[in-house]
Amino acid sequence: MLILFLLFLVQFSVACACLAFNAEQQHQLAEQGWNNVASDTRQKVQKTFDCCGFGEEHRNESILTSTSIPQDKCEAACCSDGKGGCLCSTCMGKLQSTINYAFKLCGGIGLFFSFTEVVAAAIAYRYRNQFDPNDKAASAINNRFHSIRVY
Repeated sequence: MLILFLLFLVQFSVACACLAFNAEQQHQLAEQGWNNVASDTRQKVQKTFDCCGFGEEHRNESILTSTSIPQDKCEAACCSDGKGGCLCSTCMGKLQSTINYAFKLCGGIGLFFSFTEVVAAAIAYRYRNQFDPNDKAASAINNRFHSIRVY
């Protein structure tokens, strides 16, 4: 039961933290992830979400992105028109709703299961010391004031 309670505390804390993240904190976390991920993963994200660069400061194609990848190396469909200009939206703009949804979903699921653990702890507390009426040895051990009968 102690383990269930500790698990509840950890899970409840993480769920509340996920629900408490605001848009600016999500942006900072996503930017840190973008800066620390390998360039091939960045290119896959750009191709999948049809975006180039991370933030608003990377909209000009002559500027290098924060990850030192020039905009002309963006493999998104919006940049491969052959005209040399990249009119793609930034990846943070496309990923913001997905990131927000993921945080809210994880927080909601975490709250659901953390309160399920509270119910499980209450049930465990209620039923953990019940006696089996058919078990004579168990009642003899647990009942100290009666004499032990041997049949």
